[in-house]
Amino acid sequence: MFSAVFGSVEQGIIYAIMALGVYISFRVLDFPDLTVDGSFVTGAGVAATMIVLGYHPLLATFVAVILGFLAGCMTGLLHTKGKINALLAGILMMIALYSINLRIMGLTSENSIGRPNIPLLNAETMFNQFQAFWSPFGIDAMINRFFGMLGMEYLPKTWGTLLVMMIIVLIIKLVVDWFLKTEVGLAIRATGDNKKMIRSLSANTDNLIIVGLGFSNALVAFSGALIAQYAKFADIGMGIGMIIIGLASVIIGEAIFGTKTIVRTTMAVIAGAIIYRIVLGLALRVDFLDTGDMKLITAVIVIVALILPQYFDKKREKNRKAKRHAERLLEYQQSLTKGGSKIAETHPD
Repeated sequence: MFSAVFGSVEQGIIYAIMALGVYISFRVLDFPDLTVDGSFVTGAGVAATMIVLGYHPLLATFVAVILGFLAGCMTGLLHTKGKINALLAGILMMIALYSINLRIMGLTSENSIGRPNIPLLNAETMFNQFQAFWSPFGIDAMINRFFGMLGMEYLPKTWGTLLVMMIIVLIIKLVVDWFLKTEVGLAIRATGDNKKMIRSLSANTDNLIIVGLGFSNALVAFSGALIAQYAKFADIGMGIGMIIIGLASVIIGEAIFGTKTIVRTTMAVIAGAIIYRIVLGLALRVDFLDTGDMKLITAVIVIVALILPQYFDKKREKNRKAKRHAERLLEYQQSLTKGGSKIAETHPD
């Protein structure tokens, strides 16, 4: 159980980067961007292709982020300059990226035609390099020895991956918090809230949408590049339903931790991604469920995350109304009592 939860936390932290990208497009910009399903694979495919071709993993990851940014910008251009519906623009870009991703991954084959899968079993990745740096310190053995004394079994081989991903996600969270508080970030937030109002202040909402979607998909592609290096493969179908996973993370985080400030909301999104992966991992341990039921489990998690907050909000509102009614009734009864006492003093007979 501990090993399963640990693996879910590791994956959840990586997927949290993707969830932050979905948060920027869906919540900040109020843009239903379905490019995510394609840009996630773009990040994974570009990183895996460049690593197999002999490029450094950091350079491969950087290029994946740039191409993810360009994919998001293209979606923004289709919507703003091409006057295509936001939802349709995302769908068109997602479809186009399917073929583009096949071509990119096909660069590792001799005939350069589309290739649906790239294994990285023997390739050098960011995690391998960090593990080579981390292992000589003997920290893994020390931590596992401590948990072993507590009676835990099946402990992870290394804690280094979790540590490096926590550092990366924390840095990205701080960057997102800073960006959304800059002049451009505030303008993007205003565009999502009220496009007409920000236009009246002479802001170019088209450029803001393009930049916002580019930044969003850059984060998604970054997450895809890390997942490919973590899972040791890139597959053309790994992005299917990714937008639902991102939305589930955002909804769960917001429902549990709230959205009072940007700093709190981004932390809630990260926590929501981790909670989602833990719930999914525990659900798959149920005997009658298997990996083929992941999409069904995801749908159920999203439905529950959408319905429960509404139920609790209605319950809280009902309790508030009942409390106000009781207070008014008490005030009315007190006023009647005071009125009766005054009448008794005026007419003692």
